Amino acid sequence: MRLGLFSTADINGAILGARSADAPFEIVAVGSRDAGRAASYAREHGIARAHGSYDALLADDELDAVYIALPAKLHFDWTMRALAAGKHVLVEKPFTRDPAEADLALAEAKRRALVLAEGYMWRHSRRTKLLEELLPQVGEIQAVHASFFGILPREDDVRYVPELGGGALLDLGCYCCSAARLVLGEPTRVYGEAWLGRGGVDERFAGQLRFGDVVATFQCGFTAHANQLAVIGRDGVLLVPHVFSGGRGGVILNGEQHHAEHSDPYRLQLDDFAAAIAGGTQPLVGGDELKGQARLLDALLRSAAAGAPVPV
Repeated sequence: MRLGLFSTADINGAILGARSADAPFEIVAVGSRDAGRAASYAREHGIARAHGSYDALLADDELDAVYIALPAKLHFDWTMRALAAGKHVLVEKPFTRDPAEADLALAEAKRRALVLAEGYMWRHSRRTKLLEELLPQVGEIQAVHASFFGILPREDDVRYVPELGGGALLDLGCYCCSAARLVLGEPTRVYGEAWLGRGGVDERFAGQLRFGDVVATFQCGFTAHANQLAVIGRDGVLLVPHVFSGGRGGVILNGEQHHAEHSDPYRLQLDDFAAAIAGGTQPLVGGDELKGQARLLDALLRSAAAGAPVPV
């Protein structure tokens, strides 16, 4: 798989770090709105071709696929353009908070026999696989709680810009939603509450998700450092510290540490993407996963605006 990078965003470092001689992919091009920046980035990272616009990147006939790591609000538009150009797409989370956009993009990918995957890298880690293997041992699930906080390094970070899809829910809380859905399926009703801060975006967000008789809760924000998942069952408790970051660490079941083999989740994500392209199959985070996330994020934002629970 010959892959091109949209932009010179910091997250590209994780993708570039996943390269190896035996990888089923190679990163052969990068695009930027600034031709000089693209050329400098390509030289620094050993990338063969640099393009001075995203349209030029999409016109590169020697690319099979693109990785889109633009601000969240731009994901849908550039994904549709990439699909129209015949490229497979791995787009960073969240792809969209609009279920209609998810349906349109997936229909376009299917029509063109292309792969569309969403970049929830944590789903690919071996620690997440261990979580899934140990989960039945907690018995009938009674409650789930997830948290993800991180302090942004710059005051001018695009995640403080509402017009670009900023806010803690779309940047961090979406991981918590992904975890709740992995454990419990699809929620039927949600309640969300936002605390607005810099730029008018939600600097903190809390959500309550109803899955039949079980309630999952989460909290996220740009105001602290925290990252964990807890699943409380009739027969035990499962804890996963640092569940959404990196590939190191294990799972704690009833106080006992279970170790997961170290893995690079970005490499596993790219391997999955390449395999889906080669085999004409669905990636791990595509299709129903992508649509389910869009429906849930949309419901949470509608609930926060209304100040009341809403159906999903």
